[in-house]
Amino acid sequence: MAALPQQRLSIITLGVKDLAVMVSFYTDVLGFEDRGVKGEVAFFNAGGMALGLWDETKLAADAGMEADRKGGFRGFALAFNARSIEEVDAIFSRLGEAGVRIPKAPHKTYWGGYSGYFADPEGNAWEVAFNPFWPMDEAGRVTVPARKER
Repeated sequence: MAALPQQRLSIITLGVKDLAVMVSFYTDVLGFEDRGVKGEVAFFNAGGMALGLWDETKLAADAGMEADRKGGFRGFALAFNARSIEEVDAIFSRLGEAGVRIPKAPHKTYWGGYSGYFADPEGNAWEVAFNPFWPMDEAGRVTVPARKER
């Protein structure tokens, strides 16, 4: 098996029941700056990582998992941002060879990137994505660009 890419955690996305309430908490109470798509998904810079908030049913569907919180989808997803589409494919090739459960194979996304999901041995959702819109430094730290109002 080929070596895995650089070890890092890029994003933690929490599946939330009430996005507006959660965004208000993170922005108004904790002082975070929302750089996501207003009313759709929130992203906050978090010291070289990003914290995301997204409707839990949409996140579960994106991961190809059940949104039941009873052993299927748990309400969050960990993410690794790859440097290219080819790197995403290489990671999923290795995962497939190892017999890892892949609920959603890599594909072009509606938001202009490329991603897929796998589940770790205890069923936690991991996304591996190439996001051409978020800068990444040599160490693999991502920066969420400022939100452009529509």
